[in-house]
Amino acid sequence: MHRPSGRRLAWQRWQTAARAGLSIGVLTVWLGLAACSEPPVPALTVGMNTWVGYDPLVLARDRQLIDTQQIQVVDLSSGSETLRHFRNGLLDAAALTLDEALRLTDEGFDLRVVAVLDTSTGADVVLVNPAVQSLAQLHGTGIAVEGTTVGALMLERLLQAAGLEQTDVNVVSMEATLHLSALRSGHVSAAVSYEPVAGLLRAAGYKDIFDSRLMPGDIVDVLVVRASTLQERPAQVDALLAGWQRGLQALQEGPEAAARLLAPGVELSPEDYLATLQKLTFYSTEQSLELLSGAPPVLGQDASRLVTTLQTMGLIKVAPDWRRLLAPEPARRLKEVAE
Repeated sequence: MHRPSGRRLAWQRWQTAARAGLSIGVLTVWLGLAACSEPPVPALTVGMNTWVGYDPLVLARDRQLIDTQQIQVVDLSSGSETLRHFRNGLLDAAALTLDEALRLTDEGFDLRVVAVLDTSTGADVVLVNPAVQSLAQLHGTGIAVEGTTVGALMLERLLQAAGLEQTDVNVVSMEATLHLSALRSGHVSAAVSYEPVAGLLRAAGYKDIFDSRLMPGDIVDVLVVRASTLQERPAQVDALLAGWQRGLQALQEGPEAAARLLAPGVELSPEDYLATLQKLTFYSTEQSLELLSGAPPVLGQDASRLVTTLQTMGLIKVAPDWRRLLAPEPARRLKEVAE
């Protein structure tokens, strides 16, 4: 579901400024303190890897539909890099898969899920050599998979559907960009993939045998913020959600124009970009609010199987405290403003 980006310039500039310009920043802060009693509030920095499901934020930034004085949207090369920057304190917020958010929480990071963005309905897929006619025929074969939580989860669900154990197959960990050569060489017979890489595999003659439509509720994208950020800068969190919604509205009202703008950044043709959009289900503010609300919260109920699987796989130790993790208040405020 997540893959490398061609859209790195903005983040690289941000990193350069953050690292090389520290002394300038300190001087600026002191000058600001000398000039006024209250220094300016820094922009809320939200990071994400380049995935079509996160592109409403990119569209909002590029079309100036989000307050760039309050919100800085930055692109990262992978979900792993997003997690690393969040762990290292370089991000105030991040677009992540729900399983990634659960792992951060399990590690002790105090974060809040403030929006449910979308769910994968076919954008994540397992492709096989045409000689493989059924899931059972995967027994004894090699399966290529990226070393991500989503990759591990897809593999787990694939094996469950096939009635196999991991010991029944040869799991080969490798970047998705290497899957095609591994399939062609015969090193593996199947690959756990995602759009747009999956399209390249299909073009080379490999076929779908399993996809995320068969694992509802497992691959969900969410927007998380640090608990301290939500508490100290709620207006910026509200601006972030508002920008997301404006970007989503622009994407849904003009998908062709959005595809022409955004497709190069995720290394897709506009046609393939539009096809990938069809394999995602985006949530409105009202739908997101409903998922975050309830006693117990709806999202927590929907994700119960995911939590059990992550525990069984040893990826999280304990089930999350959903009432603490989920924060519907920003979505509720956004809905009230819209009304």
